[in-house]
Order: sequence, then C-alpha cells, then structure tokens
Amino acid sequence: MILERLTETQLQEHVANALRQIEALESAYETITIAQLVSMRAKTHGSTTAIDVFDRGERATYLEMDQLSNRYAHALRAFGVRKRDRIGVMLPNRIEFPVLWFAIAKLGAVMVPINMRYTPREIEYVLSDTQAKFAVVDGAAWSVFAAMEPWPQDLAKEGVILVGQPSHGTAATLDQLVKGADDSLIEEDIRPDDLLNIQYTSGTTGFPKGCMLTHDYWGVRSYHAACSEVQAYQRYLSAQPFFYGDPQEHLLRSYRQGGTLYLAPQFSSTRFIGWIKKHRIEWCQFPELIGRQAEASAEDGATCLKQTLNWGWSPDLVRQFRKRFGARTQDAYGMTEIGFATLMTNDLDELADSGSVGIRAPFRALRLMNEDGSPTPVGDVGELWVRGRGILKGYWNKPEANAALFEGEWFKTGDLLRCDELGFHWLVGRTKDMIRRSNENIAAREVEAVIREIPEIADVAAVPVRDVKRGEEIKICVELREGITPDKLDVERILRHARANLAVFKVPRYIAFIPALPRTTSSSKVLKRELMAVSDPLAGAYDAEAMRWH
Repeated sequence: MILERLTETQLQEHVANALRQIEALESAYETITIAQLVSMRAKTHGSTTAIDVFDRGERATYLEMDQLSNRYAHALRAFGVRKRDRIGVMLPNRIEFPVLWFAIAKLGAVMVPINMRYTPREIEYVLSDTQAKFAVVDGAAWSVFAAMEPWPQDLAKEGVILVGQPSHGTAATLDQLVKGADDSLIEEDIRPDDLLNIQYTSGTTGFPKGCMLTHDYWGVRSYHAACSEVQAYQRYLSAQPFFYGDPQEHLLRSYRQGGTLYLAPQFSSTRFIGWIKKHRIEWCQFPELIGRQAEASAEDGATCLKQTLNWGWSPDLVRQFRKRFGARTQDAYGMTEIGFATLMTNDLDELADSGSVGIRAPFRALRLMNEDGSPTPVGDVGELWVRGRGILKGYWNKPEANAALFEGEWFKTGDLLRCDELGFHWLVGRTKDMIRRSNENIAAREVEAVIREIPEIADVAAVPVRDVKRGEEIKICVELREGITPDKLDVERILRHARANLAVFKVPRYIAFIPALPRTTSSSKVLKRELMAVSDPLAGAYDAEAMRWH
C-alpha cells in the first residue's frame, strides 16, 4: 500500500483516472519541430519576454528570439553551415546560447554542447568524435579550447566562431557574422526525426557518450514537462549550465506555456532561494541539497512558488518542503537518453510524499528485467527498460554501446527500480551504484537515506571498499552540518541508527568524516568516483568491526 490514508479501491480509481489522462494526452499530441515552436510562439506571444539572463542584463521577447535566431541561421549558412553539420558550442549561460540553439534547429544542423569545464583533451575528444566542422566558443574558454593537441581533423581553424571578445587570428566573431544578416525565416526542410543535439553524458569511466536527440525528442520531452504542470505558469527559473539537457528542457517547457524563463548565469546554492523570491518564480526544478539547507536554516518559505520538480527526494523532506513553501512538489524519473520515463501526475498529488517516482509518462512503455533477461516479478527490484516515441536514436559513433544497451526498441537504463501491482515505481539505485557484500546486493541509495536521517548529518555517500573475505564492504563518507564537528557525533550513534533501520548486511563497516562531499557544479550530484579513487580508502576511517580508527 502506498499511503495508508487511501483505500485500495481509492488508489485503483486514482490510477485508472491518471492513466486515462495519459492516454488522452497521447491522443492530443501534435508533432512539432523546435523551429516551428519558436516561430509559432513569436506569433502568439510576440511581446512577452521569452528569456531573461539575469545578472547579465540580457533578455529578449518571443518575437526577438525568433528574429535573432533567423539572423543567426542566415549568418551560419553564409559561414558554410549546412543541414546535418555538427557544431560544437562552448558557452556559459548567456543569451547567445539559446539563440544559437534555435538557429541551429532552423538550419537542420546539430548542436554539440561542450562543458565549459572540459580540458583540452575532453574538448578534442567530443569534437573529433562528432566530426564537427564548426565550433562557437566563448572568449573565456578560448585559451583552453586553443590548447587542443592534436587539433580535431574535421575542424578547420577558420571554422571557429568567437563570442564575447575580439577575434584571435583566423577566428571570426559572432558579432561580425550576424551584423547585417537577414531576419527572415530561413527555408530548410526539417523533419521531426532529424537530429538536433548530440548531448554528451558523463561517463563513470572513460569518455562520455553522445546521445543522439531529435527534434521529436525535444517535442515529446517538452510536452511531458508542460503537461505535468497544474497550469501554465508565467515565471520559470533554470539555474544549471545551458550545455546540460535540463535547462534546454526548461526553456522549451516555458515556450510551451508562453512564460518567461529566468536563466541564472551560473548555479549558486546560496543564492537560489533569493532568486526565487526576487523574480517571483512560480516553477523550478528544486535541488534536494537546497531543500535540506532550507529546512536546516528554517528558511522563510514566503515565495510565489506554485510547483516544483523534485527528483528522488525522501518523503520526509517532501512533506517539510510542501509545508514550508506551500507549493506542490512532483517527483519523476528520467535521464538524458529518454527524457521522462515516469511522472507522479497531478491526478496523484495525494501520493507526492510516498517516495514513489510515479507511473509511466506519456509515450512510455516500461518493464523491469532481471540480469538473466527474464521479467522481474511485481514487487521485486529489476533494471528499468524503456521504449517509446522520442527517446534517443542511440549513442553517436558507439555501435558497441548501442548493441549492449538496446534490446530491439527497448533501452536499458542501468537503473534499478521496484514496481507494485498498480504501476507505481520506486527508484532503488544504479546497477553501478550497488555494493556487493557476501553475495548480497546493497543499494547505496538505501543506506544513504537511512544515515541521512540523523539530524547532525548534512549529506552522506556510501561507496564500496574491496574486501578479501566479503568481496566488498560498505564505507560511508559523512558530511556534517555547519557548526557540527566529528567529536560531537559519536560513530556508535551512527551505527546504532543504522542497525535499527537496516538489515545487518547493509550496516556500514567503515565511517569517514569529510568536510564537503565532492559535487558537480551543475546539479550538486555527489561525485562518488572521486571518493573511490583514493590510494588508501581506509585512511582516517573508523572500522566498526575492529572498533578502531585507521
């Protein structure tokens, strides 16, 4: 049972109604390319501000975004860009980035976003992997970009366009190219299944893989996003780098609704809630880390927030957040490759604090599978496979990965979920985020959720440590709340809490205190590979079995 306050009959009725709504949304969907969406919204909401890159003073209306992207498209075509050409784009959050994306969409070309923190080696890999003929680079990134060795074979030095500072050598500047360009709609035959992005995902080992994302992918993903809202909101916030998929979706979500996207120049956990208040934000994707900080500091929840997307939050934190901010929360499961796979729809808002990531999203079929390829029984944990309209076309130039991760039309997510008889799903963890101790599979996420309940702990990461006797042991890296020192939190108290709430084989053996867990700057996700890549994983850790510190 998901929630004791609902009877089984009520739950069944809720789910049946939600599934009818999903089927109705599927029937009502109208295929659209991103170029068409941009032009259409210029006609319906021309004078409305489409995007505001605050702190930079950069903003544009829907009409201006359409006209600017037309000019950029004409300029790029004059520069030599043609349909299906790949264009590396290495920019921070500035207004030229979304305008370029729309221009590339209108040309039928393919954007290859490049992380601003990439090294010359990583930049060269992405550009060479995609055989990019062109690149648009921010002046702030030029010195790193120019240090590529070897230089990508398909990228002529004359094919690089600089943004934000004067030309270097043979490189043109975007301002020079756009000056005097026509702002009429460019003529190009764009189909829904044409590629729009090759979006690189962070690999846990080796180089990342490029997800081939079509116009239809973005059409379906933005439709999922807009349909998940209770109403069409006016003010949206996105605080991640635009070279990631989520901010691109946030922009299209806002475009679907005719709202304004407030794009932060860069992510800041200390300024995030202040931005929500200052810009009277109604919808945002709310990071769990900031949600926990808001509770710890008793943040004033008086905002204009009406709804948030909260990936994988604990039920307790969801309840606290909803009480503090008076906003609806919504959980979901998704990834770059597939967009949304599950959603806790608005028809199921009573279940928002159940811990479930919801039921199937529109255009998504889901199945859980065992390692041997057999279906996972209801209630058991299995790997989620997904198929449906608008998922990735595959990984660019990676036939081995495509062969391993696709079974016909089914994409293997690598994530472990549990599903009940009503179709509700719970995220258990990554297949690669499992600790195998004495033939028992232990989800790091489950251990972390229990340890995180201790009030003095800000966050925790569970990682495996090699062990001769048991294969792997569990080590937890503990980040304490501000003002709390390790001497104020006895390790035995942590162990007592773990033993009271976890099966004996899931109780951590090693405990290490760490000033701050390493995180990505984009989404504040913990970088476990850094925690595991230490020469001596036991140095400074408490051994619960030996009852001593290493």
